[in-house]
Amino acid sequence: MTVLPFLAAGWIFLVGLYGMITSRNLIRTIGCLSVAQSSTYVLLLAIGYRRHGTAPVFSDVTPHRPVVDPVVQALVLTDIVVGATVTALLLALVIQLRKRHGTVDPDDLGEIQGEES
Repeated sequence: MTVLPFLAAGWIFLVGLYGMITSRNLIRTIGCLSVAQSSTYVLLLAIGYRRHGTAPVFSDVTPHRPVVDPVVQALVLTDIVVGATVTALLLALVIQLRKRHGTVDPDDLGEIQGEES
C-alpha cells in the first residue's frame, strides 16, 4: 500500500482547516468546511482500495482474486450525502443571519442575543 493517498487526504484537510481559520466570511468558512470534509472521501477510499481488486460481484470472481471492500464505498456515499445536507443547512442558517443582522462577517456580529418573550 502506498502512502500517497493518506498524504493527499492530510493536505486537503489542512488546506480546508487553514481556510476555516483565516476566513472572515461565513460563506467561505462553510466552503472550506466542505473542502476539509472531502479529505475524508480520499481517506476512506484509500483504506478500501485493493491493488488489482475487482468489483465485489461474487458470481464471476474466482475465490482467490482480491475484491474491493463495498462497505467503504457505501460509507463514502453516505459521507457525501451527509456533507451535502450539513452544507445546505449551514448555508440556510447564514442566509437567515444575513437577513436579520445584515452581515456575514463573524467579527461584525458581536454577541447575538436571543429574543425575549
